[in-house]
Amino acid sequence: MSQVCIATYRSYDDKADFHKKAQSIAVGLTVGSWTDLPEARKADMEKHLGKVLSVDVHELAGGDRYADIRIAYPDINFSRDIPALLVTIFGKLSMDGKIKLIDLDVSEQFQSAFPGPTFGLQGVRDALGIHDRPLLMSIFKSVVGHDLANLEDQFFKQALGGVDLIKDDEILFENPLTPLEKRVEVCMAAARRAQQETGQKLLYAVNLTGPTSQLADNARKAINAGANALLFNVLAYGYDVLHELSKDSSINVPIAAHPAMAGAFYPSPHYGIGASVLLGKLMRLAGADLVLFPSPYGSVVMPKEENLAVKDALLAPSDKLRTSFPVPSAGIHPGLVPLILRDFGTDVVVNAGGGIHGHPMGTAAGGQAFRIAIDASLNGTPLREAAAKPGNEPLQAAIDAWGVKE
Repeated sequence: MSQVCIATYRSYDDKADFHKKAQSIAVGLTVGSWTDLPEARKADMEKHLGKVLSVDVHELAGGDRYADIRIAYPDINFSRDIPALLVTIFGKLSMDGKIKLIDLDVSEQFQSAFPGPTFGLQGVRDALGIHDRPLLMSIFKSVVGHDLANLEDQFFKQALGGVDLIKDDEILFENPLTPLEKRVEVCMAAARRAQQETGQKLLYAVNLTGPTSQLADNARKAINAGANALLFNVLAYGYDVLHELSKDSSINVPIAAHPAMAGAFYPSPHYGIGASVLLGKLMRLAGADLVLFPSPYGSVVMPKEENLAVKDALLAPSDKLRTSFPVPSAGIHPGLVPLILRDFGTDVVVNAGGGIHGHPMGTAAGGQAFRIAIDASLNGTPLREAAAKPGNEPLQAAIDAWGVKE
């Protein structure tokens, strides 16, 4: 078979002939009609025809039925860009009843148009000089209506806590109180002040916003002002925009992909796009160096098997694409660190907002509590035992506030 991209769908229907439905999809999303074509024309159209690879039917209790359907789509049918691919394999089909795109494998030919993450997991580690532990990220909370002095104060306190990355909130857009370049300047100045006390580098992922036509210029403005990372709401703008930003040599900083809007796509078992495709394979292909997604522990819960599938998609070995840093997020506090390391290993970014800012001893202590928890978990020390040691009061206070899950 020539170069093809393979889509896997889960289709629910109590009465359908799934084999017939699969053939209808394969033909309908490619040549449109097959049986009506004259034989001579079929020979010309064969290279464009979608092919059903497998139909795996499942019967459920109560008479419910679904099938996992795998279909190969010839690369010759679409240009080498993610919008063309998605429209081909799921554009019209996404509106045809209970059917969900649950997996996607692109061809080597298609993938060759995408350099993937510019920095990736290893590049982010290299930028920070940290290779032996999970990274710690904190989030501005809150941001709307605050001025530069307030953000600088927030930033400095987060940095003093020993975090490796600080990101803007995804709802912080261009505004008169905290304009992009001024925000970067004051926050990076705070980063330098904190580094004099902690000796620790950090990345500031400033939120990249504005009309699509201005994004690249805004990214360069942020970088020229001192930004050393970007945060980007990929699903609101589209994967192709991320791809254009990530391959631009003048935008030479890591890009963290935020999952805003993802809930419109992945949660339903019957509709949408599976999380491992939406937040895993396509984010990595389009060039995200770090990818945020809901954790299985916190306030915005994604089922654990889907979390791990996203993580696996970001970290899967590849000769062509760098790996992307997984960042399970939402509702994270220090008492969850042992679970995060158990499920995600050490190549993970522990990301916290309220778990840092809401610490009883203040924001800096919130970061310190996480760092103590990470070190204890790496050493196999139970968190309550680590918290009882002199100097580890921030962890004890966090445990008193939120408990421990080990």
